Amino acid sequence: MSITRELATFTAGITVEDLPAEVTGRARFLVLDLIGNIVRARAKAESTPALLAGIRALGLGGGSAGVFGDSTRYTPMGAALLNATLGHSLDFDDTHAAGSLHPGVTAIPAALAAGEMVDAAGADVLAGIVAGYEVSCRLALALPAGEHYARGFHPTATCGAFGAAAAAGRVFGLAPAAMQSAFGIALSQSAGSLEFLADGAWTKRFQVGWSSMSGLAAARFAREGFKGPLSAFEGRHGFLRAYAPSPRPERALENLGSVFELMNTAVKPYPSCRFGHAGIDAALALRAGHGLRPEEIEAVILGTSKAGMRLIGEPAEKKADPKNVVDGQFSGPFVLAVALATGGMAWDSYRLIEDPLVRGLLPKIRCQEDEEIEALFPMHMAGKVTIHARGRRFEKTVRVPKGEPGNFLTEAELREKFASLAEPVLGQARAAALAEAALGIAELANVASLLREGRPAAPARLAGD
Repeated sequence: MSITRELATFTAGITVEDLPAEVTGRARFLVLDLIGNIVRARAKAESTPALLAGIRALGLGGGSAGVFGDSTRYTPMGAALLNATLGHSLDFDDTHAAGSLHPGVTAIPAALAAGEMVDAAGADVLAGIVAGYEVSCRLALALPAGEHYARGFHPTATCGAFGAAAAAGRVFGLAPAAMQSAFGIALSQSAGSLEFLADGAWTKRFQVGWSSMSGLAAARFAREGFKGPLSAFEGRHGFLRAYAPSPRPERALENLGSVFELMNTAVKPYPSCRFGHAGIDAALALRAGHGLRPEEIEAVILGTSKAGMRLIGEPAEKKADPKNVVDGQFSGPFVLAVALATGGMAWDSYRLIEDPLVRGLLPKIRCQEDEEIEALFPMHMAGKVTIHARGRRFEKTVRVPKGEPGNFLTEAELREKFASLAEPVLGQARAAALAEAALGIAELANVASLLREGRPAAPARLAGD
């Protein structure tokens, strides 16, 4: 079985005209969602000034490629790196539950950068984006992602390098053989470690940006005739065998072309690790349904899966004492404390890390592995919240958190999320124009016009300037 050849052939042949309407429609929503994340992170993410300084020092500025929320132009490599890193900086980008990764954040920036390089139409870029989602998600399923995680890898970055190569390669119009080489070249660049969990480092967002840039580079080198190994995925030293102990290679090709993993991708309503979202939904429902006040709460238990515990529950003492935004994003106790204290969980909620009311709730909240929730994973990123208050016990299980494919956001909700992120940076009129361009990407004669709509009106003062 040549998984690499089959995925290369599939990727090279994707066209918007042949895709189901529901797939292209959903892809437009996912593009809109990521752009909102990029715009806000360009202005507000705490890592942005250092990121920009590094990009400029390395000579990745001063090119012809655009970055959303930024009036400066960058080289294509710099734009892919910056758009993808920013897109993941808020931890508010889309998720694929079964693959335990964020597929859009590597594929979309690589496709856009490639599109600007060759003056591609929006339809070709959208086809590349769909290709990127399929490759990233299918590789994550074939590892499978849980065992990959257990080895300390970050699948958004590792699988994302191949998704970015697929996306950019499709935009460049690579033939199947060249696409195989692109995957082989990306194999030499596939990396991503979970060590950021130890101290709140910014490498989670950076390694995702690097993967998008690496995939773009791999596709371009392949277009110029550079050869990569043709068995990048199934080879003896290929991705699936080298990066996980018991891969399921056949899963990468299962129902290829008839089932689109892009449709199994969720959009986040909260800017934090997806493993905590069902718990947030449950906590908000219990708070509203019973009128629970923070001072009444005696104890809270968040039941989650083994994978969830690894990211948002352990070590317990660290999760109960977040020191920075990254700590908060990966703390089940923090996001539940915010939800129970304020009735919501938004990007601006990270200002509450030292808030006395939130701090007072943190010691009362603990995470634990729950057998019922573990049985639902990975098909459902479920969660169970039990609250002890008023001498009573309140409990709610959420199997399908808001934003999952079976409980997807409406177009109005997606637009509202986008506006909440983009309007503070671009203003209402420019944000609305950018949203329309993103949703109309398939009709754009040149995708560069989408990037132009994302420039802020001067003299906007942004992080890192």
